[in-house]
Parts: sequence; structure tokens; C-alpha cells
Amino acid sequence: MLRLIICALWSFFAMVFSCPLHFHFKRLIKKDPMKGWTTAYKYVRGFFKKLIFLTGSKIEVRGQENIPKDGAVLFVGNHRSWFDIIIVQTLTNRPMGFISKKEFENAPLLSPYMKDIGCIYIDRESPREAIKTISKGIEQMKTGLSLGLYPEGTRNHGDELLPFKEGGYKMAERSKSPIVIVTMTGTDDIFENNKFHFIKKSRVLVDFSKPVYPSELSVQEKKEFYASIPEHITEKYAELKSERNK
Repeated sequence: MLRLIICALWSFFAMVFSCPLHFHFKRLIKKDPMKGWTTAYKYVRGFFKKLIFLTGSKIEVRGQENIPKDGAVLFVGNHRSWFDIIIVQTLTNRPMGFISKKEFENAPLLSPYMKDIGCIYIDRESPREAIKTISKGIEQMKTGLSLGLYPEGTRNHGDELLPFKEGGYKMAERSKSPIVIVTMTGTDDIFENNKFHFIKKSRVLVDFSKPVYPSELSVQEKKEFYASIPEHITEKYAELKSERNK
């Protein structure tokens, strides 16, 4: 209970008292998108690091050296918790937005920060609007902004993945950027799996795969690679879960 109160108070006051920064970030993004996203990312990353510290959780990372040092990356992962985004944002060491549900576009307090770091919103009920979102993501990645994509479309607390929606992979393909697969376990034990949604410390394991450039693959190779992503995550998740339970 105490951790929940501390984390909630920290998040609320940090977001409220930093509201004036949104105008600064907005001006920077308008003049120089990458400079604006980078400035906002540094601030948000610091906020997320403090929040993780307050949860008492331990983050163990594999394959962080696989992340390319330069250029945009499409990070594709399984989605079990709000903390997936928070934790990945602290590990990639680069400006990074996320593909989010359209419902969060006007979320109080939260949406300005999402816009600051370059998040884009997808309406899965409208194929036409989804295509527009993907096109926007391609342009942002061409500029140099990395994006996080959760093809399941929502948080999943089961051991089996939900069906993957592959349309977002086009952002990496058409921006000539790599895909790095991110597999995580233990994030939902921080919040979602707890009675009354109390905050508890958790041992979180994260795995980053080697990068793959879809633009360099043949049509058949791309098809096979995209189809293999859920299998890769399933295998890595089982491996990480087994290690975590030792």
C-alpha cells in the first residue's frame, strides 16, 4: 500500500508541476523535431527511472548490446503491463515514442507527455486511419525517432500471446530501419497482478534480440521473419520465466 501511495504521489506531482515544460518541448519539436524529442526523452526517462526505483524492482537485461547505436529502431515486444513502456524507455538510450491506442490521445495529464516524446495513436477500428498512423510513424522514423510497437494491441496477462497485427512492421521496412524484438517478464507483478493493484517490487527480465532490417530481405524472407516474431517472443518468454522462477 505504501509503495502505491508513494508512486502515485510522485507521478501526480511530477506531471502537474512540469506542465510548463510542454510548451517548451512543443516549440522545440516544431523547430527541430529530433532536438525536441531528444530533450523531452531525457526528461521523461529521468522521471521513469525514479518511478522504477520507487517500486523497488530489479531490472535484469540481456542483449542490450544488440541495439544499434545510431538511427531509428522499431522495438517490437509482448505487452503485459503499463511498466513495459516505462522500463523499455529507460533501456534503449535513444529518443523513443510508442504506438498507442487512440483512446489515450486526450488522456488527462498523460497525453501531453506522450506527444512530447513522439507517440502516435492508432484507431484499430478504422483501417483508413490506421494507415495514416503508420504513414506518420514512417516519417518520424525517417527523421530518426525510434518507436515501440506492441502487435498484440493490448495488455495480455496469459502465457499465450494474443494474435499479432503485422501492419506496424511496415514502419521499419519503409523507413529502412531495423526491428529489435523485446521480450519481457515480471512487469505485471509490479502492479497488474497484485490484489487491489498495490505496487510491489518485482524481478523483471528483459531480452533484446539482434536487429533485423526488413528492407534488406526478399519478399519471402520478410514474410517468414514477420511470421516468426510471435514464436521468438514465446520461446524467449518461456526461457526468461523459467530463469526468473529459479
